[in-house]
Amino acid sequence: RDNPEDEEVLDYCKALAKEIAGLRAFDEPVRVKVDVSGAKTQTKRWSWVKKGAPIILEIGPRDMAEDKVAMIRRDALYQDSGKLDTKFLAKGKFIPEIPALLLDIQTKLHAEASERLRSNITRGIEHWSDVERFYKENKKYPGWLEVQWCRATGDELEAIEERLKKLKLTIRNVPVDAGAADGSCIFTGKPAVERIIIGKAY
Repeated sequence: RDNPEDEEVLDYCKALAKEIAGLRAFDEPVRVKVDVSGAKTQTKRWSWVKKGAPIILEIGPRDMAEDKVAMIRRDALYQDSGKLDTKFLAKGKFIPEIPALLLDIQTKLHAEASERLRSNITRGIEHWSDVERFYKENKKYPGWLEVQWCRATGDELEAIEERLKKLKLTIRNVPVDAGAADGSCIFTGKPAVERIIIGKAY
């Protein structure tokens, strides 16, 4: 900000970063980046949110004078009122809690992503006509279908791929936690050997 205390604030931030970098989380050193670009605070903040930084600290002369940090969490950006949920924390208390805080953020984000994934997979589809009907609805976010198949090869697989291609679908993966196959292949009618996920190819 071209203020007399700028260098002192920068030194405070560098010392803070060094202290945090001495911590460990998930069996590796905590990574810290001091953003000294000339961008406005709000621009910097959202840049790091978009990059996925789990914890963002904002330090100004007042924070330095009070030996505090202004902290926001990527997984809890807003208060119920819609305002940014910035926490003003004593530096000495905050630093030792960083590894546990990172674990808590990772746990919550993973749980949210897992639930979002589960809720976007439709199961119980047994006939190809049901696949066609499902994707003809043209939902903005149709999600994925878990279907059973026979692990076809050769010409049979090429024929399946052509059918999928007509609906702009692809085989995405084989879920590691999928139940055992217990029916017929949705493509061929042969006994199925596993369950797969199919979805739109964008």
